[in-house]
Amino acid sequence: MKTMRNFRKFLSEHKHLYSLLLLVPILIWFKYLERALVPEYFIHAVLDDRIPFVKEFVVPYLIWFPYIAYGVIFTGIYSRRDFYKLLVFLACGMSVAYTVYMIYPNAQNLRPVITKKDPFSLLVKMVYATDTPTNVCPSVHVINSIAVNAALQHSEDFARKIKNGRIASHILTILICLSTVFIKQHSVLDVGWGIVTGMVLYIPLYALPAIKRRSWARSIRIKG
Repeated sequence: MKTMRNFRKFLSEHKHLYSLLLLVPILIWFKYLERALVPEYFIHAVLDDRIPFVKEFVVPYLIWFPYIAYGVIFTGIYSRRDFYKLLVFLACGMSVAYTVYMIYPNAQNLRPVITKKDPFSLLVKMVYATDTPTNVCPSVHVINSIAVNAALQHSEDFARKIKNGRIASHILTILICLSTVFIKQHSVLDVGWGIVTGMVLYIPLYALPAIKRRSWARSIRIKG
């Protein structure tokens, strides 16, 4: 009972977290596309054939899930402004990706046959079994990683409370992006277009406001 009361108190103090419900239709949209779309285009680049399969990269690939959750929860607790920016980034990024999937239904055919029984190989087999090789370009793994990293890099609370947190977030984002190609879940083209999508959203959400703040601060100093 005490735990439930504490949880209710937490929600009453952080009502903006209910905004996460706005992501539910987007997630349903993705599930629909997974079932309904028939791929017409297979994504492949010459570089894909030169990138080795590295099963150990399944670890950062799977860390993506708690990393996204951590970013949402952290900003949701400490900064309503950072939380809303991240929510907009995630929602817009996924919406752009899913719209592309509808216009350009795509898939990849890069996965190797997994025969080994070691833990990393079994994890890769689990990923292959639960995540189809369709609807891959642009990569949502990449877009959402950029979104969370951007939110944490611009969070003063994160910088103050988590020692070396910004560096760790940068490194993890890079590893997650690399993991998508090393476990053959994505083509380098998926990653490239995921980065482009993330950067296009980053500019209005973070880059331009930062430029405006610096300009405003300079004008204040000059007047002073």
